Amino acid sequence: MMIGNNYSKNNSMKNNTYFIIALFCTAFIFLIGCQQVEDLTPSISRYGINSMKGSFYGDESSDNNFISEIDYEEGVITIVFPYNYPLLSNNVLKVEDLTHVRVEANLDDNVTISPALLYFDFTKENFITITDQTKKNKDYKIVAEIRKSAEAKITSYELKELGLTGIIDNDAKTISLISIESIGETLADVTISHGATINPDPREVAMNYDNEFTVTVTAQNGITKNIYTVKKNVPPKVEFGLRSGSGKVLWSKKLQADLGISVLNQTNGIAVIKDYVIVNTRNQPSIYLDRKTGATVGTMANMGPLLGSLTNFYTTSDDNNNILVNNLAPNGGTFKVWSMKGVSGTPQLLIDWAGSGTYPIGRKLSVKGNIEGEAIITASLLTSGNQFARWQIKGGVIQSQTPEIVTITGIGGSWVNNADIVVTNPSDLKGDYFVSYYAEPRKFAWVDGVANTVKAWGPGISSNWIQNAADYIIFNNCPYAANNSINSFTWGSDDSVYLFDVSSTSTFGASIWTAPIGTYGGKDNGGQNANGTGDVVLKVSDDGYYMYLYFMFTNGCVVCVQFDCIDM
Repeated sequence: MMIGNNYSKNNSMKNNTYFIIALFCTAFIFLIGCQQVEDLTPSISRYGINSMKGSFYGDESSDNNFISEIDYEEGVITIVFPYNYPLLSNNVLKVEDLTHVRVEANLDDNVTISPALLYFDFTKENFITITDQTKKNKDYKIVAEIRKSAEAKITSYELKELGLTGIIDNDAKTISLISIESIGETLADVTISHGATINPDPREVAMNYDNEFTVTVTAQNGITKNIYTVKKNVPPKVEFGLRSGSGKVLWSKKLQADLGISVLNQTNGIAVIKDYVIVNTRNQPSIYLDRKTGATVGTMANMGPLLGSLTNFYTTSDDNNNILVNNLAPNGGTFKVWSMKGVSGTPQLLIDWAGSGTYPIGRKLSVKGNIEGEAIITASLLTSGNQFARWQIKGGVIQSQTPEIVTITGIGGSWVNNADIVVTNPSDLKGDYFVSYYAEPRKFAWVDGVANTVKAWGPGISSNWIQNAADYIIFNNCPYAANNSINSFTWGSDDSVYLFDVSSTSTFGASIWTAPIGTYGGKDNGGQNANGTGDVVLKVSDDGYYMYLYFMFTNGCVVCVQFDCIDM
């Protein structure tokens, strides 16, 4: 019993000791965790004022925001104004222009400034006092400095006569001109930072672009300089298809204001060959434009025998510089298609379909391939059924003047005057094809060429808008298709073009590029497109680095959009 009692007492004493030690440790740890008093109090700014900015009263420009530089040690705040204002003008800002400048400051919490800021006259001396959270005062002198720009960049570089646009890398200070062929000597269109100079100036001196050279850009301040290396380059390509985000409008021409086409509703189609875009207006010689710049080059002088409101009704082109022109049948007689080699070619009768009277035809014509080799020509039949005519060319010889009539299943309603069919393989009559049309379900259609049934749908459009143009091409191993939608009214907003990745049916559901609505159509450019007509053409550059999307809206614009596959 004694032994047991002693053990119990000792054990109790030990437990009490452990408890006291544990309590002491806990309190110690707690005190350690709480002893850093500064962590629980607000930080005190060293200076109190963080920034200051100036602006001109009544100026709503986004450029009207002039930042400051603060010398805390010397107590000087400098508001920096540009040498030229507005920024991209030649107007030189003078000190006497700074008599009424709105000034604002960014202060820390519980920091005050006196006198209160409003307007400063920088032709006089200006002082402020900053009082911080500890009631400590610091005086600052506020001054203005009109400073020339230190920016020395090249922002664009183009050889417009050759249709080449330089790829600018401002980090590496390189400009790459993508060309496999010789470029030679030519002048360039160059844009540099405002007020800067460039030497030598490629805008005034024809440089030899087959040889690498450098240019020096000197900023407006005469101090900052950047040396750029300009070189012809064959860059790597992205693995598949176009480079995301590369699409840009190269040029846009209004049919009326820029090209002088005064007759309305008669410009129905465009053709694109190696160097030119041909704009076909019924009963007039076609105008041809520089394919890379949109500049008007001339008119097709040999079209005389084809001229007529129903004769040169529509135009297209193959892949080998051949221009095709067709009439509207049966209104303009039996269906005929003429070919011309280039813009100076003599018209040659290619198709003369005597039996076309049964089938109204000619509002659209498509060709894929080379009519001097292998090609397939398609034209929609303007009837209640969803049918089209198809001709095959082998070895440069059309196999029959009488076409195969193909009926498509899966498209509801009637496309009447608005449909275009483009095949994917110029050698295979069983190859798939794409159809842009005005009928239910009002979706761009991808059609199985064996069964002639729809295998995939593009996105739908409103019944108010008309689809009637399509094209197809392969670029950097990826197939693409394009179509349009048109506003034929004086109200509403449409007139757009859509580019699709058609490497699989799963990618066909949404366009990868869309033209901005309300920009290029007839309604927005001075003439209602009452016939609801337009055109789209896809072309790939000879070097394989660029894909071009050309499109036109009747009474509106003809436009060129460039995409590339350059691995940046």
